[in-house]
Amino acid sequence: MNTLHVYDPALCCPSGVCGPSVDKELIRAQSDFEWLKSKGVEVVRHNLAQQPMDFANEPAVRDRLQRQGQDVLPLVLLDGEIMAAGFYPTRSQLAGLTGVNEEEEASCCSSSEGCCS
Repeated sequence: MNTLHVYDPALCCPSGVCGPSVDKELIRAQSDFEWLKSKGVEVVRHNLAQQPMDFANEPAVRDRLQRQGQDVLPLVLLDGEIMAAGFYPTRSQLAGLTGVNEEEEASCCSSSEGCCS
């Protein structure tokens, strides 16, 4: 199966979804990465503040940072190839990149019945 590596800018915690004011884009991205994991895709996140050597040790990331600076982050690599730079791909984009089926999630709720718990 594919491995997706996400090279995040410096964040306060590994996911960036922490602290007093949370970026809504990070919440969406974190949710989409968790969804992708549930579909069997390995997702590995690298935080510049906490794992700077990961950035230095990945040639594609290191080269892009040297040429364009930190504004290029986040970088999303699939099996070593840069697939997105400067933004977090949407769930649809992630599905397309990884070949995952983006079917609707099943729901146990219906209009005639209440939601199950």
